[in-house]
Amino acid sequence: MIKGIHHASITTGDIGRLTRFYCDLLGFEVALEYAWGAGNAAADAIYGLRDTAVKMVMLRTGNACLELFEFENPAGKTGDPRRPVNDQGYTHICMSVTDIDAEYERLKAAGMPFNCPPQRLPGLCAATYGRDPDGNIVELMEADPDGAFAL
Repeated sequence: MIKGIHHASITTGDIGRLTRFYCDLLGFEVALEYAWGAGNAAADAIYGLRDTAVKMVMLRTGNACLELFEFENPAGKTGDPRRPVNDQGYTHICMSVTDIDAEYERLKAAGMPFNCPPQRLPGLCAATYGRDPDGNIVELMEADPDGAFAL
């Protein structure tokens, strides 16, 4: 039985930079830091790779977790930091916020790039897309308390 979503995961070339972004700027907390070198047969089997050497950080906020990976071996390809949202694959993670306008201004002042200021979708939410330091899309969303997205 599926109980729900536990976490989303992002692979990065600089786990320290991404950890600081999500913790210092977005308020996540480090729940676990872990690493392994080549020779971890279970991890290699799960990933379908050989001789993985990985740094991992599990971050937690509210009711969800975000897992960050940095593969030291085998090294992965650098992602396109401007990958458009219509390309196939994971598109974004969404942060539920209160006072979206204040959060947008705070994050924008800290250097986080956004596509636009928060947009209002009547009966649903106010939302905007920004990017983390690796170019991954981070959505800020303030749900209409009486709308379909309200939790």
